[in-house]
Amino acid sequence: MRRNRWATLTVLALAQFMVVLDVTIVNVALPDIQRDLGFAPDDLQWVISAYALLFGGFLLLGGRAGDLLGRRRVFMAGLALFGAASLAAAFSASPEMLVVARAVQGLGGALLSPVALSILMVTFAHGRERNIAMGVWGGLAALGGTAGVILGGVLVDALGWESIFWFNVPIAIALVAIAPLFVRESRADLAVRSFDAAGAVLGTAGLLGVVYGVIRSEPVGWGSAEVIGSLAGGVALLALFVAVEARATAPLVPLRLFASRGMRVSSTALALNGGAFLSMFFLTAIFLQQVRGDSALQAGLHFLPMGVAAVGGATVASNLVTRIGTRPVHFAGAVLSVLGLLLLSRAGADGAYAAEVLPGTVLFGAGIMGIGVSNQIAAVADVRHEEAGAAGGVVSAAYQVGGALGLAIVTTLSTAHAESVLAGGADPVSALVGGFERGMLVAAVLAAINVAVVLVAPRIAPTAEHLAEAQATA
Repeated sequence: MRRNRWATLTVLALAQFMVVLDVTIVNVALPDIQRDLGFAPDDLQWVISAYALLFGGFLLLGGRAGDLLGRRRVFMAGLALFGAASLAAAFSASPEMLVVARAVQGLGGALLSPVALSILMVTFAHGRERNIAMGVWGGLAALGGTAGVILGGVLVDALGWESIFWFNVPIAIALVAIAPLFVRESRADLAVRSFDAAGAVLGTAGLLGVVYGVIRSEPVGWGSAEVIGSLAGGVALLALFVAVEARATAPLVPLRLFASRGMRVSSTALALNGGAFLSMFFLTAIFLQQVRGDSALQAGLHFLPMGVAAVGGATVASNLVTRIGTRPVHFAGAVLSVLGLLLLSRAGADGAYAAEVLPGTVLFGAGIMGIGVSNQIAAVADVRHEEAGAAGGVVSAAYQVGGALGLAIVTTLSTAHAESVLAGGADPVSALVGGFERGMLVAAVLAAINVAVVLVAPRIAPTAEHLAEAQATA
């Protein structure tokens, strides 16, 4: 099987499966992590945000590094970093140690994920075999997200929260060991061979500053020097990032891509979608366990219908966009997302799961895929063919970064409301229910803004080539 391209696909798909799995597997472990490590309620979100910010902030640099230094080399480095960070996370004895380990995990994922896709694209020639390979790649990615909540529940209940990080270690070691056997080295033939490390550092640092400022606004107040300084510093770094990108020989984010209306709208839509999704997932995982008394496994099983709805929604959306265009599918997905979140905001501590939780999660799961599929297509439809990969990287980064920023806003407002209710004399369960309700309503506002975004979105009737490019760069 040495250098057999299907063996190569197996290695790549398993690596991507591990990265996607890690996005969801952590959520069902959050209550146990909070209890064992002593996370403050408004700091727990960093377990998710640190990963998302570093992953999104360095995603494009990871792909560029593979083109310059060798794709297999960077792929293996990303795997090793991801595995080492997982090991450190499993040994974490403090909130700070776990957050740092999660950030390094995100950096490892940002190195291996785009490079794995690049290797797949150069391994399989355009046509039927590449389409099959992309189907396997996308299917395993979808399965990873759904399987994460179930596997996370099983591991947490049986072995403790540390086991969700231990799980990655033998997989990463095995993949690093066999990658040289099945994955050939390759590099891009580039006229300009340079990094834009400054862009990656400035962009990520600026976003960290903004997110930190939003999170600290609840305990210390919006008018505090800490919050104002963090927000101002973050915005200044982001402005410097744009200036650097405009002058870079090989920019991390080619600003000319934003001349396309489809790219501008898609980046905004996917950032909002990421914010709504990460917020809903984070708050619902805690709500199911701390309010409704689920075990980690029960919470995972209760998320399963949402995963099934998301897979079905992606299939339906892919078929519909070729018939009616991207804008109607985007609109329908946004409306379903709003309805799902509004239904979840009405869930209580004692109502039946089938009546109070299930309908909202199913509608939301289907809705986010309508937004995702339509905007991944719109992102690549108006850019040059040779820049489709860069366009896909930009919207993927927008989704991750938007998710982290949206999570910071939603959870900060949710926690503030819960503490206000508790200070007013309510019992802890009522305070948690009130915080969850407020969080779902704020997430619904993010989804509702996506309904408004549809008004300026281009209506694109994609070709089969557009659909294939969108699936490849998602």
